[in-house]
Amino acid sequence: MNKRYGWYGLLLVGLSVALTVYLDRPRLKRAGSVAVSAALGGGDSAGYQRACQPRPFYFPDDHGPHPEFRNEWWYVTGNLADAAGRQFGYQLTLFRIALSPDPPAADYSAWRTNQVYMGHFAVTDVASGKHHNFERFSRGAAGLAGARAAPFRVWLEDWQLSGTESGVFPMQLQARDGEITLNLTLQAGKPMVLQGDRGLSQKSAAPGNASYYYSYTRLPASGVMVLNDQIFQVAGFSWLDREWSTSALGPEQSGWDWFALQLDDGRDMMFYRLRHRDGRMDSFSRGVLVGRDGQARPLRWDEVNLQPLGEWVSPYSGDRYPAAWRLQLPSENLELTVTPKVADQEMRLTVRYWEGAVAVTGRAGDSQIQGQGYLEMTRYEPAASQR
Repeated sequence: MNKRYGWYGLLLVGLSVALTVYLDRPRLKRAGSVAVSAALGGGDSAGYQRACQPRPFYFPDDHGPHPEFRNEWWYVTGNLADAAGRQFGYQLTLFRIALSPDPPAADYSAWRTNQVYMGHFAVTDVASGKHHNFERFSRGAAGLAGARAAPFRVWLEDWQLSGTESGVFPMQLQARDGEITLNLTLQAGKPMVLQGDRGLSQKSAAPGNASYYYSYTRLPASGVMVLNDQIFQVAGFSWLDREWSTSALGPEQSGWDWFALQLDDGRDMMFYRLRHRDGRMDSFSRGVLVGRDGQARPLRWDEVNLQPLGEWVSPYSGDRYPAAWRLQLPSENLELTVTPKVADQEMRLTVRYWEGAVAVTGRAGDSQIQGQGYLEMTRYEPAASQR
């Protein structure tokens, strides 16, 4: 969803998913698909910490879990290609969701836990026009799922991100479902970026309605993709987002559109557009522009112009999303068109949202520019054309 931001919503959506948990079983049952507006309805935050002000970040500790907050995610997306130029997109997101602020008694049962993990794994095969997406749930107990800072590892069964004894990079990404396998090595590219105000990403005016948020915007990636018994040696760039929080969106906010773009001039751009229920951009929308040298500057909501282009209607769900976008950043004389590499990259899972690989074309000043990236859009209600 949701999201993006995968971020905010998908984890809070996990709160509704958590209602389906049977604490006497090792796997969780899946609930029906829900809208982001329902999933972000709030919930009791008593007993949890909240993101209220900037804080120091400590590593490697902050690569690991923050169980004092209700929700958390490790969010990796990327664009890959083989030597012949066949293109793929991928997403692996691992979510931690707390069912209560207090951990259970350690001597009760090895199965007992107050932590649920949810995972989303997706691969887009641009040549075939197919988007494959998968979902898993498990309790954070008995070795089924969990997270730790040193040595870094977050896992949900055999889906995992892991580092080394000395650090988070090089990071190994491993995921497999059915006839699709992805094994990648992610290298450190640009420095880490603290989003928002020194890592505090405020989502609405309500105190504590925020997350702690950092990103690695350009990670060289290489490895192996197995797709229906075909083996591809692939390489490209990935993007890692990390957030933890307790709060939901404000009552006047219905969802968001999240852009993570890597341009061929070496710059990277993130921007999330929070949407009011009447379709207007919320003034808490934010972003960042990262230079080739890794220097980052924040982007205010009124610095970025976003215009939806056309509309795509899901043949499966009937949900409607913009078919493409025009993005303008006048202060940088930058005008981009962001187009999905495959129209149908809808994640039809417990939470339904659109997230997938995109191509970027446009101009930077008098020069043409290209790029690629990932886009996440929560469900539009009503139709996107009316927004």
